[in-house]
Amino acid sequence: MSQPTSVARMYDVDQVRNQFPALSSPHAFFDGPGGSQTPVAVAEAVSAAMLQGLSNRDRSTPTGRRADEIVVQAREAMADLMGAEPDSVVFGRSMTALSYDLARVLSQEWSAGAEVVVTSLDHDANVRPWVQAAERRGAVVRWAHLDADSAELPTQAVRDAITERTRVVALTAASNILGTRPDLPAVIEAAHQVGALVVVDAVHLAPHAPVDLTAWDADVVLCSPYKFCGPHLGVLAGRPDLLASLRPEKLLPSPDRVPERFELGTLPYELLAGTTAAVDFLAGLASTPGRSRRERLLQSYRALEEHEQQLRERLEVGLARIDGSVRYSIATHRTPTTYFALEHRSSAEVSAACARAGLIVPASHFYAIEASRRLGLGETGAMRAGMAPYTTEAEVDQLLEAVEAAG
Repeated sequence: MSQPTSVARMYDVDQVRNQFPALSSPHAFFDGPGGSQTPVAVAEAVSAAMLQGLSNRDRSTPTGRRADEIVVQAREAMADLMGAEPDSVVFGRSMTALSYDLARVLSQEWSAGAEVVVTSLDHDANVRPWVQAAERRGAVVRWAHLDADSAELPTQAVRDAITERTRVVALTAASNILGTRPDLPAVIEAAHQVGALVVVDAVHLAPHAPVDLTAWDADVVLCSPYKFCGPHLGVLAGRPDLLASLRPEKLLPSPDRVPERFELGTLPYELLAGTTAAVDFLAGLASTPGRSRRERLLQSYRALEEHEQQLRERLEVGLARIDGSVRYSIATHRTPTTYFALEHRSSAEVSAACARAGLIVPASHFYAIEASRRLGLGETGAMRAGMAPYTTEAEVDQLLEAVEAAG
């Protein structure tokens, strides 16, 4: 096991856990990649927004100004989290819904023979919207495939799929089942050389490591606050000039300015208040006061990454000692998410046995259906254990005991 550094020692998991009422239950939650538990500060922010008086946004009434301030604060918070500009932050019902909206508006400009690149590493929310948009427009879908033996997405495989006719490259920042983190800068550079846009799914990365639209030079990045202790909604951040050039379908009287032109209907103010609280919660995990929120986020992420990676190593060393265990998460650069199975028991049976022992460790393809197929797991998938800010060594040991007993 690697030894904690001074950054990791700033991380107090017991103090973190005290902020999550759900952790008082007898369960250990390893299902963070599907949705994390909620700290008190986020729930209180949602409640306060709903109970203190709201109306539609305006600047002439106290309740309208309050609603407007909630929106402004949420855009600023997510801009800090995503390395973007506040006016380029768009809110939607979910990342999936935003992906479909984006695919519809971008595909309006495609002609027959245009090409889009998708990968078999991605969650289907960054695959199917592009495949279906291509089908409608007579465009060509080109695939870059996951290498099942290494759990890597070879950069060259993506480069080989990009041609002069490529309009969009859709790529995950981290696989939601394997944790694999592709070489984003190399892919983005190759796409931009032919004038293609790059849409990055950062849903699985954002709970574990910094997201940075600007530094990545990405065109669009999407994520979901409920994966990092926030409420259920989706967020898109894009290059300001790109968003200004897009003309989505919208209601006639609705605002035409960016980002409001992309937001259909009244925003869920209470969820936006919770989103701001979630970003502030992340920024306060292990940071020193007096810095900007972005700086505090980066500092907290450094400590969080060390904490979670140590837990991942502990789990994977333990799994290697269990007869018949098979680990699919083996990429060199990955998040603290482990996809695994036992050779002689179905993953559904092992997951059920873990649940009886008080461990929430689901088994599925988790909508990464193409990756599951490439791994030979078909529609069934395997078990996924995801570390979260509140996960402890004792819980990891409990999981190992339950898996070994189930085998």
